[in-house]
Amino acid sequence: MRRRRYQKGSLKKRCGKWIGQWWEEGRRRNRALGPVSSMTKSKAREALDQIIGALPGNQPDRTEEFLFGPFVTEVYYPFYKRKWKYSTAMNNVNRVDTHLVSEYSQRPLAGFTRDELQDLLDRKAVKLSFSVVAHLRWDLKQIFDMAVAEGLIPRNPASLLFVPRGAKRMERRAMNIKEVQVCFAVLDQRERLIAKLAILAGMRPGEIFALRWKRLTATYAEISERVYKGRFDTPKTSQSFRKAALTEGLLAEIEEWRGISIDRSPGALVFPSEKLVTPLSRDNIFRRSIAPRLAAVGLPWVNFQVMRRTHSSLMNALGVEGKLVADQLGHSLDVNQNVYTQTSVGLRQEAVQKLESALQIA
Repeated sequence: MRRRRYQKGSLKKRCGKWIGQWWEEGRRRNRALGPVSSMTKSKAREALDQIIGALPGNQPDRTEEFLFGPFVTEVYYPFYKRKWKYSTAMNNVNRVDTHLVSEYSQRPLAGFTRDELQDLLDRKAVKLSFSVVAHLRWDLKQIFDMAVAEGLIPRNPASLLFVPRGAKRMERRAMNIKEVQVCFAVLDQRERLIAKLAILAGMRPGEIFALRWKRLTATYAEISERVYKGRFDTPKTSQSFRKAALTEGLLAEIEEWRGISIDRSPGALVFPSEKLVTPLSRDNIFRRSIAPRLAAVGLPWVNFQVMRRTHSSLMNALGVEGKLVADQLGHSLDVNQNVYTQTSVGLRQEAVQKLESALQIA
């Protein structure tokens, strides 16, 4: 992580006690720091740090040059992985490794300037989407915030960075009612049911493919599990734990699918792979069985995110209260209104026409 290394020691649990270990005068030393029942790991670490810090020659020079890459992989990742969900960690690590660590691995943390980092975002904005560049800006701020907190640099060179105006924003499209009808019409039974759970019930793909028969009731699907790249996990956020209401027609199609399913036991997956005990792959089923059918009818731009956005947008167009839609989707009202809901030009024209009519009446 740095040009010279100072020992940090290690902690172990032994016989109900925290045991600190370190090297001193060429020999391994051990000391009981306190009982596990009444001493937290962080307190035990503090006690061990005090012991090691007092050793001759073990007071690190904080002005020493730390390198960006090793700092990210040895300090930043281990700490934040304790907070991130598995899917978040995979995405964040891949993004930071690809766009930041690969470029700055051997650069000293103290050698970065604000303008240099802004130049990096400017270059990335030429090829990457607004969303990715915005995430990189946040990554840089968080990494250097941690370096400041560790006392490795005096200030954060990324604190004033901004996403360049030229960054490409992806169009957030949503299907209209006719396009949804076409979507349902061209899909086979299994794929149509998956699409309806996304569009009618507003479920995320990870929630759909983690769904088990015991989670389905006569009125709703209990969302308490999701799957990401074959790994089961809890839902994305605390708001994602919910009871997603199901329509009568959707419930009828679920029962039809149950009738031809091989394993209908309570703990069985509603959409299993051929092995039955593992879920269908979201990417495989969409690429092989859904996308080609949609492309053939002029809907190549539709994906699972578009389906959820369609749910929010059509519900808004039908006058459904925003809070109800947000609760159904499993996120905040702000996200529902500002990210997922898209309004058509027709609805906006009706709104401004109402304004003009009101002014004329007045």
